[in-house]
Amino acid sequence: MSPHLNTPDQELFWGADQYDFSVVLPSARTECFWHFAHHGETFYLSFMVQWVTGIGNARHLTVTVNAPGGLLVSMLDDAKGQVNFKATETGFYQMCFSNFHNRLSTMQIFLSFGVYYDDRNPSNPEKEEREELDKDLNNTLSVIEGSTHKVKNFVFHMFRYYSFARMKRSSDYYLLRSNSKYMTWWSVALSLLIVTSGYLQLRFLKSLFVSRSEDTKPC
Repeated sequence: MSPHLNTPDQELFWGADQYDFSVVLPSARTECFWHFAHHGETFYLSFMVQWVTGIGNARHLTVTVNAPGGLLVSMLDDAKGQVNFKATETGFYQMCFSNFHNRLSTMQIFLSFGVYYDDRNPSNPEKEEREELDKDLNNTLSVIEGSTHKVKNFVFHMFRYYSFARMKRSSDYYLLRSNSKYMTWWSVALSLLIVTSGYLQLRFLKSLFVSRSEDTKPC
């Protein structure tokens, strides 16, 4: 709740980070997660329904994102989606996922969320002064530092897109496997239906010939 009472919140939790994982959401249940973000920095969330089991099989998911003060920032109602916004408050943002569309079905969802900082801690003026002094003393090191920061930022976004592609691929895999099971069971059921109907037709035709031969038999 308050890890360091004498430390300003701007000095806590610095650094771009992201989390990727899957969670199983039971029917008519809500799961919430919290993530810290500073004012003015970018918060992102990507989600996708991977599979649904049970009766109904509705793939829609209700997603809400609330600010630390309780204000609703974003709301989505779909099988997949993305949320990106600049944090207006410093604190823990709440993400809630509701499976209210399915009263008797369980779903698994893949989540990817986090924050990233375009600036290197702009809220610390002393550090900015030191950085300006370092630039005056050694321009080469400052250029290397800026280039490194840009590369780290590009790599971070590359992993973001990779995570979304992996999310899509896993969803397609579960969908293909579900369709394969569906087609297999329907093929077996139709094959049994064809064999059973053929057998019944033969029995019916046989009964007609037997009754006709008995009727024409001489006394």
